[in-house]
Amino acid sequence: MSINNVFLTDTDKYLFGKGTHYEIYEKLGAHITEADGRKGVYFAVWAPNAAGICVVGDFNNWCGDNYEMRRHDDSGIFELFTENAHEGSLYKYLIYTKDGRMLYKADPYATYSQRRPDNASIVYDINRYQWNDGQWLAEEEKVAPTKKPMAIYEVHLGSWKKKDDGTPEGFLNYRESAVQLVDYMKYMGYTHIELMGIAEHPFDGSWGYQVTGYFAPTSRYGTPEDFMYFVDYLHQNGIGVILDWVPAHFPKDEHGLANFDGTPTYEYADSRKGEHPDWGTKIFDYGRTQVISFLISNALYWVEKFHVDGLRVDAVASMLYLDYGRNQGQWVPNKYGGNGNLEAMDFFRHLNSVMRSRNPRAITIAEESTAWPGITASEEEGGLGFTFKWNMGWMHDFLEYMKLDPYFRSNNHNKMTFAMTYAYSENFILVLSHDEVVHLKCSMINKMPGEYEDKFANLKVGYTFMMGHPGKKLLFMGQDFGQWAEWSEAKSLDWHLTNENMHRDLQKYVKSLLSIYNRYKACYELDQDPEGFEWMDPDDNTRSIYSFVRKTMDGRDSILYVCNFTPVARPDFRVGVPCPGRYTLLLNEKCEEGTEYIAEKIPTDRMEYSIPLPLAPYGTAIIKFNYKKVKKPIKKTKK
Repeated sequence: MSINNVFLTDTDKYLFGKGTHYEIYEKLGAHITEADGRKGVYFAVWAPNAAGICVVGDFNNWCGDNYEMRRHDDSGIFELFTENAHEGSLYKYLIYTKDGRMLYKADPYATYSQRRPDNASIVYDINRYQWNDGQWLAEEEKVAPTKKPMAIYEVHLGSWKKKDDGTPEGFLNYRESAVQLVDYMKYMGYTHIELMGIAEHPFDGSWGYQVTGYFAPTSRYGTPEDFMYFVDYLHQNGIGVILDWVPAHFPKDEHGLANFDGTPTYEYADSRKGEHPDWGTKIFDYGRTQVISFLISNALYWVEKFHVDGLRVDAVASMLYLDYGRNQGQWVPNKYGGNGNLEAMDFFRHLNSVMRSRNPRAITIAEESTAWPGITASEEEGGLGFTFKWNMGWMHDFLEYMKLDPYFRSNNHNKMTFAMTYAYSENFILVLSHDEVVHLKCSMINKMPGEYEDKFANLKVGYTFMMGHPGKKLLFMGQDFGQWAEWSEAKSLDWHLTNENMHRDLQKYVKSLLSIYNRYKACYELDQDPEGFEWMDPDDNTRSIYSFVRKTMDGRDSILYVCNFTPVARPDFRVGVPCPGRYTLLLNEKCEEGTEYIAEKIPTDRMEYSIPLPLAPYGTAIIKFNYKKVKKPIKKTKK
């Protein structure tokens, strides 16, 4: 038999066993190839404790006779080449366990799967798509992601928008979604999309966070090539694509990874480390090198084969803490007696180091809900090496403040200022995500206090504060036009609301906020630099007004933000400004612009200069100016 490059070599087995085979998906799984001039499919699967394995599928009537896989010595890998399989063939692995059971398992490395509730793997060639996003990929490497604007639109594809085609789900396919999402995102001004639940998963209600097919874009919306088109189309229109990625755990579905060869294979064997008691899922064994090859190659697969621009890593805290969600006696301390998972830490450092060296344009984002230090610090500094971290602390404080009746906000003023005490400890993304608008938590508009119009006014001023605050931005779909209902994966967003005046006005306001954010470097250039932010007055709790400045490196087009969080008009309000000069209104709560102010030498808010700025109830003001450092007179001493 002639050797084709998809067939396993000794080098492949060595690297896989070392946890450093970063393209193992090119060898394991199902690959269309030739051997001795015969066309067929090469199957390879890792199942170290299996007694035997057969490939079964629609090409052999799901009967394993004469399709027994050959064990590849002590590597735990089984392989088979057959002429009878071809692209589109359905298949599974029939695994014979050492205790006499037969398990029918989907391929862990399958690139395409049947649409649920069916769950067989499908032979598919992912290498023929012709990409057209070369300019995007080249441009993305030129500027560090921390120096660029990032306004992320978080989307669940199955419920963003549905079509009335007579099907129960009404899903848009990947290609339809690409066109419609680009139109909306370019109209609004979002720079990136973050997609929930793209890897194959059996249960819609898991939102894609209980994965059974890590290498397969879900077939709910089309083929892998269709998803490539989705990414390509967004790139051609200047929009980045981030995927949610779930290396923290996987479900116990019979066809999935759990007890893959009849024994714990991908998961820790000890249930005190290998199972989430609250979630009913299995935890990957981060100390097993073959599992590390699986996970890191999977992360690289989405970036290198599907051209995605980043991965938002789900449930990082659950990976870092051995006692996460557990009571005393339900967890195993590490070798030092602590509660940190040393193997998970090493995994993250390994992942981020490899991702950065191979794909400098790609970002990794940690959804980490605690104060674990050094999430975005470099590996050399003892950090984990992520590009960004979700700022869950800011989100919690912000939402708690925004839900308050304005009467009580004065006593909770520090909820909106506290995040600045740690704003530069990590590279943060400010998030208002899907988790905050489900399960009786209310939509963003319904969290707001007051009557109908008050709710919209509250949300406007809240979004203004968020857009001005240091950190990249993320907003979940539907919250930019004030969706009343909590999000449900089973139904479309209520797009009809955009025809109503208050919802359309809110949407227009968010669009204006995003336009300013993208247009002015002050909003993002110095997110990680204390020189880029200055409070004008952080302590005006009696009136619940916040004023602060965002600066640029050269001082030009700096921005002043003023937010009034009460329904009380302040016609005589005066705000301190950092320097003399001309100040020009870019946006207020009525979407007005153009008003000009000249700084007066009237000390206000610790500042030597100020401008009069009458504020409406729930009034906002975003004002442009050129920052000039004020030289303080030098006092001459008598000789």
